[in-house]
Amino acid sequence: MEQGSEDPGNDEPGPERDSAPDSPDRPDRAARLRQRRRRGVRQTIEWVILIGGALLVALIVKTFLFQAFYIPSDSMVPTLKRHDRVLVNKLSYKLHAVHRGDIVVFKKPPKESLDIKDLVKRVVGLPGETVEAHDNHVYVNGKQLKESYLPVGTVQRAFSPQTVPRDSIWVMGDNREGSEDSRVFGPIKKSSIVGRVFVRIWPLNRLHFF
Repeated sequence: MEQGSEDPGNDEPGPERDSAPDSPDRPDRAARLRQRRRRGVRQTIEWVILIGGALLVALIVKTFLFQAFYIPSDSMVPTLKRHDRVLVNKLSYKLHAVHRGDIVVFKKPPKESLDIKDLVKRVVGLPGETVEAHDNHVYVNGKQLKESYLPVGTVQRAFSPQTVPRDSIWVMGDNREGSEDSRVFGPIKKSSIVGRVFVRIWPLNRLHFF
């Protein structure tokens, strides 16, 4: 009778049956973890490439195309004031000659005592020209130079005629009474020019293209 009372359909599941429904999920979870890890590695590589590429582009731009400079003195007042920021086009003079009236950044002449690496001045005399000043005006090859960028009342100290060498230019600050320029250190080599100032970018309310 005891054997007849047994019901095969009511067997209680053992431990092995409890774990069986979960076993298909284990490979899925492992695969998802591997996918997330691979995705994380790919994203890291992409960011490294992106940042490295951006730094490389910035280096190329700074080396060959444009560079930002700040104005360290009052020598170009009122055109450029102390602490203004400007962008310099380093490619300009690879494409064309230096023009009179350009504002240029150049390496400090070796004999210049100023504790500044780069200077910014305006081109006044070109290669082969004779520059002089008298009667409160600058003269180039005997003709008075029209300098509309100078404020009214600018005092121009006289200096004797100076002939600019073929490989050089004559530069002066717009602040004629407060600028150490070619009147002090003579003409500068064209090879020392870093580039041409083409825009003042700071302060924003004085944004200006030259």
